[in-house]
Formats: sequence, C-alpha cells, structure tokens
Amino acid sequence: MTLGVSATVAWQSERNRLLGIAYRMLGDFGHAEDVVSEVAIDAVRQERQAEVTVDSWPAWLTTVCVRRSVDRVRQLAAVREEYTGPWLPEPVDTSSLPEETVANRELLSLTLLHLAEQLAPEARAALVLHRAFGMSAPEIGDILEKTPAAVRQLISRAERRLEIDPEAPVPRAKDRAALEKLVNAIEQGQIQTVVAMLDRDAVLWADGGGTVKSAMNPLFGAVRIARFFTGILGKAAVFDPMQPVSAHIIEVNGGAALVLRHHGRSDIMVINTCPDGSIRELRQLSNPDKLTRLSL
Repeated sequence: MTLGVSATVAWQSERNRLLGIAYRMLGDFGHAEDVVSEVAIDAVRQERQAEVTVDSWPAWLTTVCVRRSVDRVRQLAAVREEYTGPWLPEPVDTSSLPEETVANRELLSLTLLHLAEQLAPEARAALVLHRAFGMSAPEIGDILEKTPAAVRQLISRAERRLEIDPEAPVPRAKDRAALEKLVNAIEQGQIQTVVAMLDRDAVLWADGGGTVKSAMNPLFGAVRIARFFTGILGKAAVFDPMQPVSAHIIEVNGGAALVLRHHGRSDIMVINTCPDGSIRELRQLSNPDKLTRLSL
C-alpha cells in the first residue's frame, strides 16, 4: 500500500482479511462485521488528522482491528455467561467466505473457535495472527504491545491448551467417512450404531440459545448422548411418521458438517474424533439465529 492510497481504499482492499481476523477472534460473523466497520471509521478519522502520517495502512488497519476485537471479546464475555445453555460459534458456509477471510483455513473450524473461548483475548489474538496469518512474534508484539518473547510464550501456551501441534499441517475436513456413517445411522434410527461410534468419554454441546428445545448443559459419556439422540428420534417419529429425520453433509467453516432435519427444523452438527476414529466431541447448533449464514 503506498502513502498516496486513501484510508477508504486501503480499508476496502484489506476488508476481507480483517474479517478473517475478527471472526476468528469472536466466533460471530455479525460482531466481526461490526468491528471491521468500526475500523473503517477509525481509519477515516486518522486520515483527517493531517499532523499524523500512516506509513502502512495494512499494518495500521490490522493493529486497530486486533485491538478492537480484543475489546469486543471482553465485552462479550459477560453476555455469553448469561447465554441460555452452551454457547457455540456461529457457522458460516465456506463457499460464501472470501479467500482472504478463509486464509489457510487455520483456526476456522467450529471446534477450534469454540475451544478458543477458553483463551484470554490477547492469547487468542496472538494465536490467530501467527497460525492463520503467518505473522511473526515481533509483528504481533507491536500490535499487542508486548515483547517478542512474551508473544512466543502466549502462542506456545495457547497451542498446548488447544492441543494444536505447531509442526502439524493445516487441518482439513477430517473423518468425513465417520460423519457419513453417522448420517446413515441417524437416518435409519440405528441408535446402537451411533453408540458404537462414540468414545466412552464423548461429550456433546448443544446450542439452542433458549429459542428451540435443546440440552441445557453439556452431555458427558456415550450413554447420555445416546439417550439424547433416542429422544430426538422418538419425538421426530411422532411429528412426522413418514420421514422423522433426514441428514446430509455440507461444508461449514472449511470442514464437513452434518445437517440434521427433524421436527420441522434444521440443526448443524460437527464432530471431532479420537486417533482410533471414535467420536469424542459433538457440537450441535440449533439456535436459528445462528444459522442464517447457511443454505439449509
């Protein structure tokens, strides 16, 4: 970006990349769009301050976006504590995301967006900038106003907390065969097959947001999760005896997800597996307010 480029032109050029940063930080595309819009206003104001020269608009915009995202994470923390039931990130149709937003798909999955909620805002920012956008510790340090050593420590601790292998390649859609098997088992009402696919210590989070009926707390263990699916299938059969449940796979957040239709509604489910292929984590999104960016 040259010095002669206006703040507005620079922001338009960088907008999709900034969205990628903010969405990974917030797990909510609407809030990410708000943050990026606020960055545009900040840039115009900065440009009007004739006594201040911006040497690099991309760097300036990135810095402001990250700092605003950190502030927004802190603001949302209290709101999410009052959320009805488990809070899960808002899924987005992969095909609708600009390439700059998707980047290398690192830290884009619903699983990692959910796990990242346990990180402090600055640790999340450091991990996102390093893993998804390839920024160095000194560059991140300038944004977060920390030393490169402190940034490296933030990244290392965050990777351990989220069980991310720093040497591993970027994760892609994995265990699609397991997801397809789960689809068939649910459609056929084969609860025993579902149970057999679950790790004994599996956990399910279900986000209904208080809008639709869903599990109000995480379900731990294959037995409890099986009962949850048994309940869904039983009630669905009463609602529509001809076709109680239908399921298919779509691409969400750079990976495969299951669309589960029952009771006249659609749920989104993503899974995470153990090394042996058994399912150890399931995340089910039922809150219709969070499914508006998907073609269901």
